[in-house]
Amino acid sequence: MLSFDGRNWQLHPLPNKTIVRSLEIVGDSVIYVGGQGEMGYFRTNQSGSLVYTSLIDKIPSQDRNFSDVWDIVALADDILFRCSNKIFYYTKNQIRVFRPTSEWGFMGIANGKAYAQDYETGLWVFQNKNWTQLPTASLFSKNDPITSIIATGKDSALISTLKNGLYEMIGQQIKKIQSPNQGLFINDRIYAATAITSNRIALATNNNGVYIIDKNGNIIQRFSKKEGLQHNNVLSLFCDNDQNLWLGLDNGIDFIAFNSAIKQISPSQEDGAGYAMATHNNQLYIGTSNGLFSAPLKDSPDKSYTLANFNKIPGTDGQVWSLSEYNNELLMGHHEGGFVIKNNNAIPFNKKSGNWNFVPLQTANNSDLIAIGQYQGVSIFKNQHSSLTLHKIIPSFEESSRYLVTDSKGNVWVSHPYHGIFKISVADSTYPIKKYDQQQGVPAPLNNQVYLLNGKIVLATEKGIFIYQEGKDRFMAHPEFEKTIGKKSVRYINQDKNGNYWFVQDKMVGVIHASDHTITYLPELTNKILSGFEFILPYDEQNIFISGEKGIFHVNYLKYKQNIKSLKVEIRKLTITDKKDSLLYGGFGQPDQNGFIANKLSIASNWQSIRINYSAILFGQQTTLEYSYRLKGFE
Repeated sequence: MLSFDGRNWQLHPLPNKTIVRSLEIVGDSVIYVGGQGEMGYFRTNQSGSLVYTSLIDKIPSQDRNFSDVWDIVALADDILFRCSNKIFYYTKNQIRVFRPTSEWGFMGIANGKAYAQDYETGLWVFQNKNWTQLPTASLFSKNDPITSIIATGKDSALISTLKNGLYEMIGQQIKKIQSPNQGLFINDRIYAATAITSNRIALATNNNGVYIIDKNGNIIQRFSKKEGLQHNNVLSLFCDNDQNLWLGLDNGIDFIAFNSAIKQISPSQEDGAGYAMATHNNQLYIGTSNGLFSAPLKDSPDKSYTLANFNKIPGTDGQVWSLSEYNNELLMGHHEGGFVIKNNNAIPFNKKSGNWNFVPLQTANNSDLIAIGQYQGVSIFKNQHSSLTLHKIIPSFEESSRYLVTDSKGNVWVSHPYHGIFKISVADSTYPIKKYDQQQGVPAPLNNQVYLLNGKIVLATEKGIFIYQEGKDRFMAHPEFEKTIGKKSVRYINQDKNGNYWFVQDKMVGVIHASDHTITYLPELTNKILSGFEFILPYDEQNIFISGEKGIFHVNYLKYKQNIKSLKVEIRKLTITDKKDSLLYGGFGQPDQNGFIANKLSIASNWQSIRINYSAILFGQQTTLEYSYRLKGFE
């Protein structure tokens, strides 16, 4: 048996060193296991170590010869162990043996009742300390094992089989589920299943990873090699207390943070990076390195768009840089130029290659003008008769203008991470250009990105957020962000409808809450966002879209806040060391009033070396946990 504390794996062998085929945890202190010709339990001793006790001597002598124990189920204080040719019933420190008509093929529990399958005679239920046959002998194929039985109601259950899909049991009546996905489940072969919630069930398959279904057999979500599994052959699975899924594979273990409020969306079903997102006419649009894709807004069975039906917009092959809504139309910035997205088509209006973005000029006199940042310079287009035509190319300006905003004075601001910050006065027919650097308060010469927040020009810099002071014509540290972000490097910042600020600090995503000015970081996204092309679309509190290196990320922030858990540190081992180690605590069990694993340990002063192993069991965030320690009163 293996145990995992979020940091380390520990091996607990059986006395005969055979493979552990099954286990069942009863309460918080006993772990029953079954191996090859061996069965028993691990229990914590007073030093906090797991100690194995065999039950072989409880078995009648004539039945001690058996092979693998494939299933274990607990019924109150009683335990059932299934082998192919025997079921052992452990009750009141004694063991009874039940033999099949042909072969025991499965054993499981649902609604407090144990069920077992005999290949010849069908399904049996354990009641009154004996097995009673259900009228199902002709229903299940004699060479098709049941692989799970899961309660779906007070008197109903879902039954999965390896070769014939799903069945429904109501009372003692069993019938095949009428689902259009039955052919898929039969072809992919269901190896195991587990309940996640009252109406969400995970199916482990031989050919296609894991399906998440409802109790009617409708597919809600799927996880396969494409979504990150090591491979698609999943033999077993388990749902933990936080609704995380653990998968047993041919060779390895996979973990799915199923209850996570963060989901990854790959609209192209490939690994294309996500660069831009927009909502328009009840559609969600995602611009990627492989083109532009759209799906109905909020049309997603799992509410995270991972299963949304994305369609590729024709004529958008290649790199999409940005999406902007202007004059009730959706504009797309593309490597090939500027396009209007209309009626599921991309219509070009600016054929000059390399359109980064589109920003309307803000002044009343320029309400029909829009600035376009390009690979080389800035162009001004005019909206005439519902079509965009070239009005002016800013002369003598050839900087790549990916970071571009406009202010209320009719100025266009452009920042280049390596060349500086520029203000172009479009209201002046000569288009004067002024460069801003450290003499005008810019904190550093490199990596300054210009944004518009609350109508004000701000810079995201290596030393925090800076704001432009029009009267002094210079930049200063933004007083609001000095109290929260301080002088930390910021690459991106945006504000949602509730006044919260979403930002990217180095390669971390964070949000500053408008209500109390506290910061919450999303460590699950660290090093996964699209570095250098950061973009966040805060549509509403349940739909935050963030550009990623592979597709985009959907964040249900309302759920994320509810799921935040405080860290709980577990002492996993305590040893004192001299010429040899002496174990004081083995990491399992909790202290009680009788001194079991004493709350306080007294260690003689001549023991100079004490080793403490510890971990934080927060499985969904293991890759982002960092550890530190301090010995109070010493250093």
